[in-house]
Amino acid sequence: MMKMAAIYARVSSEQQREENTIASQTASLIEFAKSHDLEVPAEWVFEDEGYSGATLERPGLERVRDLAAEGQIQVLLAYSPDRLSRKYAYQILLMEELARHGVETLFVKSPQGNSPEDQLLVQFQGMIAEYERAQILERSRRGKRHRAHTGEVSVMSGAPYGYRYIRKTEEALAAYSIHEAEARVVRRVYEMYTVEGLSIAEITRRLNREGIPPRRASRWERSVVWGMLRNPAYRGVACFGKTRLSVRTQMRSQRRRGVTTPSNTAGHQRPREEWIEIPVPALVTEESFARAQELLDHNKILSRRRTIAPSVVQGLVGC
Repeated sequence: MMKMAAIYARVSSEQQREENTIASQTASLIEFAKSHDLEVPAEWVFEDEGYSGATLERPGLERVRDLAAEGQIQVLLAYSPDRLSRKYAYQILLMEELARHGVETLFVKSPQGNSPEDQLLVQFQGMIAEYERAQILERSRRGKRHRAHTGEVSVMSGAPYGYRYIRKTEEALAAYSIHEAEARVVRRVYEMYTVEGLSIAEITRRLNREGIPPRRASRWERSVVWGMLRNPAYRGVACFGKTRLSVRTQMRSQRRRGVTTPSNTAGHQRPREEWIEIPVPALVTEESFARAQELLDHNKILSRRRTIAPSVVQGLVGC
């Protein structure tokens, strides 16, 4: 799908005698739009002829800013940054304003970093893009936390096994409804673990032997069963904000240069008091869930394979 774009060209009165007339600017911009698969309606080609770049009060530029605020364009094309303004501060102001409305600014003659001013503009462009991404993420995070505090389950990423996710409508908020067939499996898993005393590995084997299908895979895995036993939604409380992203710590020497990690961030659990509880239908009793947590914590303490804290020699020996 082609992006909608507007074209902006400008020459001041003393530039009328120069080769770079407003007509040649516009022609270059139209050709640039075609080569980059950008759609530019004829009425969205704006020319400010005879206006100084030292002011922002220009009719064509005003219309461009209005289109951006209205959400009608995704890209603004200009011949070079100084066509927006002769003042670097104004260039930054305009590009930041456009970016805030989701509009990308493209130049036929981009800054090449040949002067300190050009280098500064390039750096500011990167900073603006990074700022916009951070601002969007932060607004999304705060909005989700607000909705979670009001009890909206829509902030959760879908419904866990045992539930169906009911989308929000004009009459009702999003909700979890019980998926009866899956709910019976959840209750049976808790029964096998807390009453029959089976291990997570044995529960996993039984589910696979009996051909009970998991939701998104061909076989049950121990990690999935463990997550089911840890999920507070099954006792009637879905919890939002259980983890936070942090920079991944590189513990091992990178001996194998061809191997890369998929991300430089990792999820770490927040303190329990920071979780936001959202009521949902319960599948197991409070007592059954509490007993499962006791057993899980007890088994974690007994496990000799788990390293609680990084060792001072970790990463020094490798195979």
